[in-house]
Amino acid sequence: MSELRIERATPTGNALFPTVRPRRLRRTPALRELVRETSLRPADFVYPVFVTHGRDVRVPIDPMPGQAQLSIDNLVREAAEAQQLGIRAVLLFGLPPTKDGLGSGAYDPDGIIQQATSALKQALPDVVVVTDVCLCEYTDHGHCGVLLDDGTVANDATLELLARTAVSQADAGADVVAPSAMMDGQVTAIRAALDAAGHEDVPVMAYASKMASAFYGPFRVAAGSTPRSGDRKAYQMDGANAREAMRELHQDAAEGADILMVKPALAYLDVIARARDAFDLPIAAYNVSGEYAMLKAAAANGWLDERSAMLETLTSIKRAGADIIITYFARDAARLLRSDA
Repeated sequence: MSELRIERATPTGNALFPTVRPRRLRRTPALRELVRETSLRPADFVYPVFVTHGRDVRVPIDPMPGQAQLSIDNLVREAAEAQQLGIRAVLLFGLPPTKDGLGSGAYDPDGIIQQATSALKQALPDVVVVTDVCLCEYTDHGHCGVLLDDGTVANDATLELLARTAVSQADAGADVVAPSAMMDGQVTAIRAALDAAGHEDVPVMAYASKMASAFYGPFRVAAGSTPRSGDRKAYQMDGANAREAMRELHQDAAEGADILMVKPALAYLDVIARARDAFDLPIAAYNVSGEYAMLKAAAANGWLDERSAMLETLTSIKRAGADIIITYFARDAARLLRSDA
C-alpha cells in the first residue's frame, strides 16, 4: 500500500501559515469556551407575558407555540419559575375585559396591568417588573393613541394618556416603564409625569427605534391589538432608515430615557450595533413574536434544530451589542444555558 503524503504547503498570500493556525483554539469544547467572545446568561433576558382576567386561565396563542395568555395567578407561577431559571425580569402586556376609543383600561388604577404588577411585586419582590406603556391593547380601534376622525393618531393628545398610564403603573409597583407608542415627545411627557408623582427613581426603557415591521403579526393576535383600519406606518419607523433610527435613539436619550430599545432585533442587527457604538446607555433589543414564530415553524417542520438555532439567534443579538434581550425564548434558553453550566 502506498503511503499517503500530505505536503505542508504555504497557501498563496498567507505567509504566516503554518505558524498561525486559528483552528488551534477550536480543537476542544473547553478551548472554544475559554476564548468565546460573546456569552449569553439567563440574566440577559426579559420574558414578555400576556396577562388576562380570571383565575387559572391559560389560553394558548396559536401563532406562538409555547406561549399563552395567562391569568394573574398563572403569571405569578410562571414568573417564579423564570426567576428560578435565573431570569430576573418580565415585560407585561395586558388584555382588558373591555375597550374604548381612548384606551382607558391602560391607565385605570384597577386595570389588568396594574393588578398584575401589584400581585407580582407582592409575591416576587425581587423580580423586575417592566410594563408596556401604550394604548393599542386597550383601544377599540387598535391604534396606539387617540384617533381623529380622519384616521390619524393625535400625537400630543396621546402624550397625556401615556403619561397617566406610566404613573398608574408606577403607583402599582412597576420597576421600569416602557413606552412603545412611538409618539414624538413620549419620553419627556412620561419622565415629567413620573417625577411629579414622586416616581423619580422609576427608569424609562424607551422603544426608541421601533420599526413598522411585518414581524409583529403573532403579537397582535396574542394581544388583540390589530388596527381595525389603516396601519401604524405614520408613527412607527420605516425599516429602511438607519440614520433616522439613530435620530430617534438620540432624541429619546436627550429626553431622559434610561434604556434604549431597538425593535425588532434580527432584521435590525446593524441598528443595534450602531446604537451600541453611539451610546453608553444600556441597549435593549426585542426578539419579537414573528422572529419567534418563524423559528418555531421551521423547527416543527424539521428544517432546523430548534435549540441550536435559538441560541445562535440570541447570541447574534448579544454580539451585535444588546445588553438586554426581550425574548419569548427566555425560559427555554435559560434552561439550556443552565444545563450547560
